[in-house]
Amino acid sequence: MIYYIADCHFYHGALNTKMDKRGFGSVLEMNEYMIEKWNNKVTKSDTVVILGDLSLGSVEETNELIHRLKGKLCLIVGNHDKFVGKPDFDLGRFEWIDNYREITDSQKKVICSHYPIPFYEGQYRKRHNGDAKNYMLYGHVHETRDEILMQQIVKLIRETPYYPIGSEHESTIPCNMINCFCKRSDYTPLSLSEWIKLNDNLRC
Repeated sequence: MIYYIADCHFYHGALNTKMDKRGFGSVLEMNEYMIEKWNNKVTKSDTVVILGDLSLGSVEETNELIHRLKGKLCLIVGNHDKFVGKPDFDLGRFEWIDNYREITDSQKKVICSHYPIPFYEGQYRKRHNGDAKNYMLYGHVHETRDEILMQQIVKLIRETPYYPIGSEHESTIPCNMINCFCKRSDYTPLSLSEWIKLNDNLRC
């Protein structure tokens, strides 16, 4: 199974009182809660794609962290992942580390980026029944005003009419973007289908 999660911000204690207002009593309490939620879901054979901003800890703290987390780890580098590139960082714990990656999951293309991309590869592609072929998974914006603006952009795109190539019938532009912010899933990595369901529920 492939799971996804964004913006864990391990060791970033300020998020308990600012921006996210996570409400943990300390950074240690936050870290331990997130590790427990992660390891209760993920097995050693699962893959977890981290969509950026995994840890604000030191290289030593982050190395200890990644060896406590279950699964085969893959990292899309976020703007706070300063440990990447440091000489003592344990690169061997990761299957891959990239700034952007397109993968296949459950016969769908998944565009993985820390930053939201409203016009992404394969956006217009649909199956014959109208289901989406491609999804854009992102992080970075948490639940800030930027995410509110992003959802306004998504709504505008989805309401914009166009004529698909080879069709005489008007349609609207597909836009299947999901913010995989960890707080939305109670800090638990989720599969693509789980994120789709959660995202649909949040839009209702």
